[in-house]
Amino acid sequence: MRKSIALLLLFSAAIAGCTKSASDPTGSGTDGDGKPKVALIMKSLANEFFSTMADGAREHAEAHPEQYTLIVNGIKEETDLSGQVALVDEMVSAGVDAIVIAPADSKALAPALRKAIKQGIVVVNIDNKLDPEVLAAEEIEVPFVGPDNRAGAKKVGEYLAKKLSAGDRVAILEGIQTAANSQQRVAGFEDAMEALGAKIVSKQSAQWEMSNANTITSSILSEHPDVKAILAANDTMALGAIAAVKSAGKADTVQIVGFDNISAIQDAVRSGKVLATADQHADQLAVFGIELALKKLSKPDTAIGDTETPVDLVTAETIAASAEASTQE
Repeated sequence: MRKSIALLLLFSAAIAGCTKSASDPTGSGTDGDGKPKVALIMKSLANEFFSTMADGAREHAEAHPEQYTLIVNGIKEETDLSGQVALVDEMVSAGVDAIVIAPADSKALAPALRKAIKQGIVVVNIDNKLDPEVLAAEEIEVPFVGPDNRAGAKKVGEYLAKKLSAGDRVAILEGIQTAANSQQRVAGFEDAMEALGAKIVSKQSAQWEMSNANTITSSILSEHPDVKAILAANDTMALGAIAAVKSAGKADTVQIVGFDNISAIQDAVRSGKVLATADQHADQLAVFGIELALKKLSKPDTAIGDTETPVDLVTAETIAASAEASTQE
């Protein structure tokens, strides 16, 4: 954990230098005092991962009130693509200087973002990577700031593999299937399970939602009563799987893993209800994107490429070690 904290500090220092901030105002155009306006557009704020991301962005803005003004937006449901497109259009009309977006879909947001870029707005993509082919078709370039989701999921899957045997049956809960981060996490899970020799008997989309995950996991356990593990592409779905596994009376025989490291899943990891998850540092992810956008605003001619951010394996052991280290500081 100390290594990842150091990586976070190094990353932030590398792209800071032109930070600017404030809270959540409204209005149009650059502020009268000349501060740029940055719009953070996320997926569902009902998902703790994104509310944590928003909180981190607000804290950053409040720490740099003289440098930029922050506007935070999010959609109600993970699947509300039209709602997120509307938010992009709204921010363009408001005359913001930059948009930092965690797109709900890797393809559907590209046309709206093209309009923003054509208006001279700086766009930075975080969390879920936009589809490169669609960006090429729209003739735009959008830098991505985020973790290697496949590598992170593989770490989680490899930790799970230590608790399984070759031939064991497992199931995967996907997010939205057209979302690149879901695709990459599923690929990482598959990498680890295939290396073990486990058999993936079901792979279904719960669309990032807890209730969907509960229903689908219940169905999987009914159809495949010998399943030994559920690999969920986010922690919200892992929470849904916990309830289904408990209802089926299989809490002691079915392992569950997730991805995101939300606070609710940390409690489940400590208690053994969830074996492991991956931490992509939600509180810093939007900050990284904001700082990159500000760098581009201050130096428009600077070429900015993709930036990989840390992702770490979280287990009961790492949580305990982190807590112990905190008490010694």
